Amino acid sequence: MTRRVAIYLRVSTKDQTTLNQRLELEQVAARAGWDVVTVFEDAGVSGSKGRDKRPAYDALLKAVARREVDMVAAWSVDRLGRSLQDLVGFLEDLRGHGADLYLHQQALDTSSSSGRALFGMMAVFAEFEKAMIVERVNSGLARAKAEGKRLGRPTVGAAIEDKVRAMRVKGIGQIKIAKALGIGVSTVQRVIAQ
Repeated sequence: MTRRVAIYLRVSTKDQTTLNQRLELEQVAARAGWDVVTVFEDAGVSGSKGRDKRPAYDALLKAVARREVDMVAAWSVDRLGRSLQDLVGFLEDLRGHGADLYLHQQALDTSSSSGRALFGMMAVFAEFEKAMIVERVNSGLARAKAEGKRLGRPTVGAAIEDKVRAMRVKGIGQIKIAKALGIGVSTVQRVIAQ
């Protein structure tokens, strides 16, 4: 029986393209004799986002639940997600609906027990990598703060803040103040709240 395959593609930024992923996965499918029934693509979406923020990923899981596909093919484990919990849940969803997973970069096919075990280990390393990145970023922010660098958005200055307060006293709305002064509404709200 020919496997009905859904290809899932994802890139994190709009500057990137999924074309290389797609071409390679289509070639794999052709060599294996798989029938690619649909392609799902999330362009410019982080892998750390949940299902609700990844429309193609959500559509893919719905297709799996409707048993429209027997296998999901993706370029790499990090295309699916960065959270161990989400990755394990994804694999359980697939297995629960009788579907398997193929990951090209890892040469992984979960139709075998060794493939399922390897997927679990890769998910652990993906979570570890994400935690290391977060740790490095936080360390860098702490160092910058310790060196006296001001973090966050720059302030608008006392003159602008005075204008915001004066306009607000006159009863002008926050959105109109922001537009008139060329600043964000959140800045207006912050100044008023002080």
